[in-house]
Amino acid sequence: MDKKATSSIFTLFLILMILFCKLGRCNDADVATERSPNFLIVLVDDLGYGDLSSYGAKDLLSPRIDELMASGLKFSRAYANCPVCSPTRASLFTGKYPERVGVPGVIRTHASNNWGYLAQDAILLPQYLKQSGYHNALVGKWHLGLRPENYPNRRGFDFFHGFLGDMMDDYYTHQRHGEDYMYCDGDLIYPKGHATDLFTQWSCEYLTERSRNPKQPFCLTVTYNAPHTPIQPPETWLQNVQARMPGLSQKRSRLVALIEHLDDGIGKIVDCLNQTGLAENTVIIFTSDNGGHLNAGASNGNLRDGKQSMYEGGIRVPACVVWPGKVPAGSETSEPILTMDILPTVCEIAGTPLINDQVDGISFLKLLKDPNSKLPSRDLFFHRREGGTRYGGMIANAVIRGPWKLLQNSPFSPQELYRLDQDPLEEVDLRNKHPKKFKELAAALRLQVQLGGEIPWQKKNARQELK
Repeated sequence: MDKKATSSIFTLFLILMILFCKLGRCNDADVATERSPNFLIVLVDDLGYGDLSSYGAKDLLSPRIDELMASGLKFSRAYANCPVCSPTRASLFTGKYPERVGVPGVIRTHASNNWGYLAQDAILLPQYLKQSGYHNALVGKWHLGLRPENYPNRRGFDFFHGFLGDMMDDYYTHQRHGEDYMYCDGDLIYPKGHATDLFTQWSCEYLTERSRNPKQPFCLTVTYNAPHTPIQPPETWLQNVQARMPGLSQKRSRLVALIEHLDDGIGKIVDCLNQTGLAENTVIIFTSDNGGHLNAGASNGNLRDGKQSMYEGGIRVPACVVWPGKVPAGSETSEPILTMDILPTVCEIAGTPLINDQVDGISFLKLLKDPNSKLPSRDLFFHRREGGTRYGGMIANAVIRGPWKLLQNSPFSPQELYRLDQDPLEEVDLRNKHPKKFKELAAALRLQVQLGGEIPWQKKNARQELK
């Protein structure tokens, strides 16, 4: 049976399961027990590994995110699936490597610079959770498609209030290339205010509404576009930072202010959980979509490089999980996880079955129960396709196997081999010293590239459609 037929069968199976849930025993809230946990997934944009006080930052204050880190399990080796936005988001919502669902690179407004199209047969997190009666909402940045067939409401979300595009050219006008991409469900809207404040407000409004229907569990994913460029904090927040640290550079001051403003917004959402009585039964997952942008003044701690890079600074991100009464407060793990592991973890907690061969990630629920436990050994792959003269439409990639890491940071540069346990800063290339290990990892990486090649990442006739 060919791949297309197999995918169609999987998709049909899921549709039948959802239909059965609607018609039979799984009807919305009725399927869930009173103790089915809610989920709040917070994904921020371009937050560097070293840009939280809880991860070593000395020049900024992030008390609310630090509280989350201290209230649950903190990850020291959480990896984004890609060093840029769209692919990581595709992995978050599908539980798969991004190139395996048609998103090897950044989805953009103009077809000539677009490097992804979310596969129509990909099954997303909200579609899985519907089987268990969950209400699913997305507030914030989508960045997985600008065509109607890939709008959030067409991909399983019951509610969407946010931004479709890749980035905002201005946090107050919310436009990209002069186009408006802010929506409430299927309606284009023109709200006023800083994007971070709007996403915070809309998230709190959603939680207040859900508190009136406590029998139905929910999954709210909040995807802030902060602290992505343009680095545009509210003026009062910038003034506070400058008054507190007058010697800090203008560039760094602006980024610190934007992060501190973001931290405050996340704190308000947590406060809303507490005020509505939802906090006790809500699992909170926090992470970033890639490393910090060095040109914008970000810090990735002592990791090498940053956003766009296959070195650790581009892919390792801050992350934590808070689950009152379940996850030990103040716990930490160095076990490596990927963004795509969030979907199977959420589904296992919710008691939602997955479809065989449709998920590449693994559940890390055992880590939540016992932070000292170990996950199964596996290779971790990273893949990015990009345009311009720097990439030419080709790919950069990496693989981590145990302590070893092989990477190609540009399609025009040679592959490099590092041993992370002995060389965490990736300073000593061991390619020539360990040729056997180099060939072994290079072969594994080629196979992963071949698997990604099975999935189209550009919609047919897309260039003509967007002219």
